[in-house]
Amino acid sequence: MKPFRPFRTIQMKLIVMVLLLILIAVQLIGVYFISTMKSSLINSFTSNINAQAQLLTVLAGPAIVKQQTDSGGRSEDASTELSQLVSSLFSINGAETQVLDASGRVLTTSMQSHQSYVGRKNTSLLVSRALQGISDNSEEIIDEDNVRKKVIAKPVISGGKIVGAVYIVASMKEMYETIDRVNRIFVSGMLLALGLTAILGILLAGTITQPIKALTRQASAVAEGNFDERVPVFGNDELGQLSMAFNEMTDRLSEALSVNEEEKEKIASILANMSDGVLATDELGRVIVANRRARSMLGLEQIEGMTVSECLNIDKESIAETLQGKEFTLLIERPAKDDEESLLFRVTLTPIRRRDKGVVGAIAVLHDATEAEKLEQARREFVANVSHELRTPLTTIKSYAEALDDGALSDPPLAERFVGVIRSETERMIRLVTDLLHLSRFDSKQAPLRRQMVDVEEIMEDVVDRFSLQLRQKAITAGVQVESNLPQVWLDRDGIDQVLDNLVSNAIKYTLDGGRVNLSARLNEGGQLEIAVQDTGIGIPKKDIERIFERFYRVDKARSRGMGGTGLGLSIAREIIRAHGGTIQLESEVGIGTKVTVTLPATQEGSEHA
Repeated sequence: MKPFRPFRTIQMKLIVMVLLLILIAVQLIGVYFISTMKSSLINSFTSNINAQAQLLTVLAGPAIVKQQTDSGGRSEDASTELSQLVSSLFSINGAETQVLDASGRVLTTSMQSHQSYVGRKNTSLLVSRALQGISDNSEEIIDEDNVRKKVIAKPVISGGKIVGAVYIVASMKEMYETIDRVNRIFVSGMLLALGLTAILGILLAGTITQPIKALTRQASAVAEGNFDERVPVFGNDELGQLSMAFNEMTDRLSEALSVNEEEKEKIASILANMSDGVLATDELGRVIVANRRARSMLGLEQIEGMTVSECLNIDKESIAETLQGKEFTLLIERPAKDDEESLLFRVTLTPIRRRDKGVVGAIAVLHDATEAEKLEQARREFVANVSHELRTPLTTIKSYAEALDDGALSDPPLAERFVGVIRSETERMIRLVTDLLHLSRFDSKQAPLRRQMVDVEEIMEDVVDRFSLQLRQKAITAGVQVESNLPQVWLDRDGIDQVLDNLVSNAIKYTLDGGRVNLSARLNEGGQLEIAVQDTGIGIPKKDIERIFERFYRVDKARSRGMGGTGLGLSIAREIIRAHGGTIQLESEVGIGTKVTVTLPATQEGSEHA
C-alpha cells in the first residue's frame, strides 16, 4: 500500500500555496497595523498625559506660590484648592497625580490611598530633573503588580522661577488591554479569512485539478490501449484547449495505431504466406522473426534466439560481413531427413539499415531451388534423351545409307534388308517426333478433348481385338470384366483408346508367354469410372515405380528400345488422363505382375466437364 502523501498532489500544493500567501500577507499587514496602532495609542496616551500635566503646571503655579508665601488659613485654602484641582479636573482612570513644591515635598495627591505621601519628599529621578527645569521627563515602569505605567514629571514655573513640579503616574493597562483585544480581533479575522480562503482554494484548485485528473486518467487509458474515452472540455481556457488537443491527439494516435496494426497484420500475413523463407536478425545476428516457410525449410520449430549461422549451418564470416553492410548470396543444401527428400535453397543475406544507427540487423531470404534444380536436371535429361533417341536411328540410317552407297545396292537381297532397316528406323523417328509433338500440345494446352458418349465395354473389347494377333503369338489370355449396368460416359474416344492401347501394349510386351492380361471397368464408391489393366508379367522394381511416368524413363533401357518403344507412352497416357480430370496409378511387384488403374469422372452428356 502506498503511503498517503497529500502534498504531492497539485490541489494540495495550490491550496497550501494560497494559504501561505494569504497568511504571509495578513501577517505583514497585521504586524504593520498593530505596531502602527500601538505606537499611535502610546503616543496619544503620552500626549494626553503631557497635555494634562502641562495644563496642571499652569494652574497649579499660583496655588503653590500662595501656599509658600502665606500662612495660616490662607495656606490651608491654597492646599484645598490644589487638592480639588488635582482630584476633579485632572483625574485619569488608574492614574496618580502629585503636586510638589520646590523642595520635592508632596503638596497634594489624587489618590486617597496615598494621602500619607503628603508632606513627604518624592525622590524620583524624574522629579529631580523637573525641579532642575527639564520639562521633557517621562518613562515607563512596571510596578509590583506587574502593571505597566507611564511616569511624567514637569516643572511648575511662576514668575520665571521653578516653584514646584507636577508628577503623574498613569496606568497603561487599559491601553494594552485594548491592544490585546485588537490583536485577538485581528487573529480571529485572520483565521476566518484563512478558513474562507482554504474553502475557496479547494474550489479553485478543483476547477484546475479536475481537468488535469481527467487528462491523467485518459493518458493512463491511452497507455493501456483504450482509445474510446474522451477528456471532458469544461471551457475555452488553456485547460479546455489542452483537453481538446489531447482528444485530437488520442484520435490521431488511435488512427495511427490502427493503420500500424493493419500494416503489421498485412506484413505478418505476407510473411506467413510467402513461398520463400524469411529470417530477420538483430545487430548480433540472433533471429528475432521467422516465418512459417522458413521453419518448414529448415526443419526447426524454435528459431527465435538462435543465430543465423546455427540455423543455416554456415560459417559466421558471411553473417559478420552482412552486419557490416555487405550483401551475400549462398546456395545451401539441407540433407534428407527421415522420409523427406533433401532440399536445395538459395539464401540472400541483406543488411537492415537505420538512418541514425547504421546497420541494426540482417534479413535472410530462403528461396527453395529444389524444384528449379529438378526442372533443370529434367531439362538436361530430356535434351540428352531426345538427342540420344534421335542419334541412334540417325546413326543407323547413316551407316546403312553409306553401306548402300558403297556397293550394297548391287546385292539386291542385302540392299532390300538395308532399306528395310532404314525404313524401320525412320518410322521409329516418326513415332518419337509424333509423341513429342503430342506431349508439346498437352504442355501448351493446345490438345482439346473431343468428347462423345462412349460405351466403356465396347472400347475395351475393341482394344482386345486390336491386339489379338500379339496375344496369340505369345499365347496370352485376355479377359474383359465390365460392371453390369455401367452407363455410357462422356469421354474423348481417341484419347482413351490411345491410353488403353499403350497400357495393353506394355502388358503384352512384359508378360511372358502363356501369361494373362485382364481389363476391368466399374464405378467406385465415389461414383467415378475406374478402368484397370492387370497383367502377370515380370513386374517393375519399387525404385522405378515413382519415375515410371517420366518422359524417356525406361526400367530396362536396352530391352525397351529393342522392342521399339520411345519411353513416352506412359507420359502421354498420364497427360490424356489429366486432361479428362482423372488420375492414373501403377502398382507392381517383381515376378508377380503389374496393375495400372485409371480413374475418370463419370461425366454424363450435358453436364459440366471436370
